[in-house]
Amino acid sequence: MITTVNNTNLQPDAFAELEQSVHAALETYSNVHRGSGHNSLVSTNLYEQARDIVLEYLGLPGKRYVVIFCSPGRAAALGALIEPGKYRVVSSADIGLPLGIRALAIRKRALPRGIPFQTGGGTTRIIAPDWAVWATGPERFEAGTPAIINVIAFARALSLTGQHGKDIFKGPQAEILSAADILYRDDMEQYTGQELLDALRQTLIGRGMKVPTTEGLRPYINFDNSASTPTFTPVWDAVRRTWRQSPQVQQEIIGGVTPLVAGFLGAPPASYDVIYTSNTTEAINLAAENLGREDDKETEPVILTTLLEHSSNDLPWRTATRYPLIRLPIDNEGFIDLKQLETLLRDYNQEYLYGKKRIRLMAVSGASNVLGVFNNLEEISRIVHKYGAQLLVDAAQMVAHRKISIEESGIDYLAFSAHKIYAPFGCGVLVVRKGLLGFSPEEMKLIRRSGEENTGGIASLGKAIVLLQRAGMDLIRKEEQTLTGHILRGLAQIEGITVYGIKDPESPAFARKGGVIVFAMKGLMSDSLARDLAAEGGIGVRYGCHCAHILIKHLVGVSPFLEKFQRLIAILFPALKFPGLARVSLGIGNSEEDVDTLINVLNKIAAGQNNKGKKRAASSQDVTPIVTKKDVQRQIKEFSRNAALRVYSSL
Repeated sequence: MITTVNNTNLQPDAFAELEQSVHAALETYSNVHRGSGHNSLVSTNLYEQARDIVLEYLGLPGKRYVVIFCSPGRAAALGALIEPGKYRVVSSADIGLPLGIRALAIRKRALPRGIPFQTGGGTTRIIAPDWAVWATGPERFEAGTPAIINVIAFARALSLTGQHGKDIFKGPQAEILSAADILYRDDMEQYTGQELLDALRQTLIGRGMKVPTTEGLRPYINFDNSASTPTFTPVWDAVRRTWRQSPQVQQEIIGGVTPLVAGFLGAPPASYDVIYTSNTTEAINLAAENLGREDDKETEPVILTTLLEHSSNDLPWRTATRYPLIRLPIDNEGFIDLKQLETLLRDYNQEYLYGKKRIRLMAVSGASNVLGVFNNLEEISRIVHKYGAQLLVDAAQMVAHRKISIEESGIDYLAFSAHKIYAPFGCGVLVVRKGLLGFSPEEMKLIRRSGEENTGGIASLGKAIVLLQRAGMDLIRKEEQTLTGHILRGLAQIEGITVYGIKDPESPAFARKGGVIVFAMKGLMSDSLARDLAAEGGIGVRYGCHCAHILIKHLVGVSPFLEKFQRLIAILFPALKFPGLARVSLGIGNSEEDVDTLINVLNKIAAGQNNKGKKRAASSQDVTPIVTKKDVQRQIKEFSRNAALRVYSSL
């Protein structure tokens, strides 16, 4: 249903300007701060510039104030910790945009000290099983992946309101659509399966974007999908159209997306609640806070988790509950021992070998963001529930790659982020069995209101789910496994490369291997390797500890003594990088040609490493780069500046 209305009080070009800017940001979208390559640099710069735009809008000096971006719920929690008069807040809702963004401009000296009010990925410099060194910048209070695109949109919108007036985004727009129009209507309705996947790839925003390399301009290749995925035109269309709708239509969109999420995940509405958050981290913090409130004087709760976990499924259980953690070890391929799991649960919850201590909940990743292994959730759930515990699954790395049935698997809590499934607009989800949350009705109202303010992000999630269902998760899984096998075979032929986890595509365990591969190259730190991939091949990957410090240190063999030394170094030298691993991660947009390019560039880098210090005879195969690495780094910075101008410039 499309209805046209007239409203002469509106600035008709304001939304068009905003949409043009956001589309430009999506062309070079990546996760911020911890990635490599051209897109990560651009998105990081755009995100950090947004802080400056907020300060300029509020007329506050950057020397005395710092801007922290939050969801409405997080903003209220953070504001409660700061002395009144020491901060100011500006909201996306105040300017009429359903982005779910609060920007808190806080006096630097007034920032809370100690453990952050919410914890997870990005809030630390380095962690160990029993301690953490917290980040020093604003990211300390922005747990998990921030709503990068929404923040950029908000900053651009603030600039536009300064130019055209504060009400330019308020009121009904010229085109009124129904929720069904936005969620189900698109130019590819007639396609399913392989035909749809092929058509979708052509609409990948940023596809074919050429970036500077040592060989001249080359198409950018994104191998950083585990950190965050790009998006497709139909998903972006759902977002921008939702922004223009009335509050009534936006509520209808939320009402339409919720059963889509429940159906996609096999979570019947009669048995499960769907709660929207800003990301996976906020969802897990919510579950941890809920568990931490339980008052059982007869027992002492214990949390069971694994060595595989992302910081966002580790730190909240330490900080929000303060309960002891037990971490199950893993084998060389990355799997936990199910017999050991059952033994632990039996000893604690049936044999009472540890006094009043009881394993209350197991928190486990559905798929590892480092080793790419998919846990056997059905069997884990069977064992956990056999001994009276509950199961929470961090499904951030799973939802876009494998079918999930929450009810059939017996999952009690499941958390994930839309930015991992081609909808990078600041929406997270907690699916929880009814009756498990103990918040008061008023608290639940505020929790729901916080997540649902980001209607555009919720619409993007719904549209992405519609497209994934029409394409077919089995097909997506098959294609990704084919490419994963291709990468592993290529890496096995490169001298000096060490792959961690499952290495052999012929291994029986390969069926539980996703498109996430971590590796090291002899003689190169992971950040240097990542920079070389960007400079020589236009390839974006991630490097370092991947917000899974405990696992990475286990894989590379960091001793307890060295771990303590790292803690001291992290405190004394905050800018210093620690050893880590490079990570390649696949998404729908990747192709066999991308993999071939990756392997060829890695071969070239490895050859350079292997010939260091050797005098080589000239060869007809020696190729002189068009430009040097130093020149490319300069060109990449210029590329980033130009990209920022396309987003924030009023020209």
